[in-house]
Amino acid sequence: MANIALYPGTFDPLTFGHLDMVIRASTLCSKLIVGVAENPGKHPLFSLEKRRKLVESEVNEMKAKGIISENVEVQSFKGLLTEFAKLADASMLIRGLRAVSDFEYEFQMASANKRLNQNLETVFLTASEKQHFVASRLVKEIARFGGDVSSFVPKIVEKELMIAFGKK
Repeated sequence: MANIALYPGTFDPLTFGHLDMVIRASTLCSKLIVGVAENPGKHPLFSLEKRRKLVESEVNEMKAKGIISENVEVQSFKGLLTEFAKLADASMLIRGLRAVSDFEYEFQMASANKRLNQNLETVFLTASEKQHFVASRLVKEIARFGGDVSSFVPKIVEKELMIAFGKK
C-alpha cells in the first residue's frame, strides 16, 4: 500500500513556512500531494489557478535543486478536503502548527475529517523556529502597505504580491 500524504492549504500566498512543511512532510511518505484549496470563505487574493501555479513553480524548483525528491506533486481542489483525500488515495493529512492557538482549530478539523473519512489520519508538524510566526494574512498585510516581504515568500510570490497591490 502506498503511503500517500496530503498537505492541503489555501497558500494565499505561498510562504517559506509552507515550503518548509513541504520539505519535511515529503520525507514522511512515499508520495506527497500539495493540495491547493479553492476556499472561497477566505476570500483569497489570488485565483486558484494562480496559487496552484506559484506552488508548482516552487516545488519544481526545489526538485531541480535536489531539496525534495520527485515524490511531491501539486494539485488544486474544490469542495471537501476528505473527498479530495479519497480521490487522491491519501491516508494522511499533514497540518502545520505555528503556535498553541493553531492547535484548537486544527484539532477540531482533524476530528471532523476523521468522522467524514475513517481512513484518514492527521499528522501535525510544528513550524520550524525560523517560520513559526509567518502567516499568509500577515504577509498580505505587509505587502498591502508596501513593506518588504522578501524574507517571508519566494521572489516569484513577492513579485505577484507587489503587482496585486499595485506597488511595482
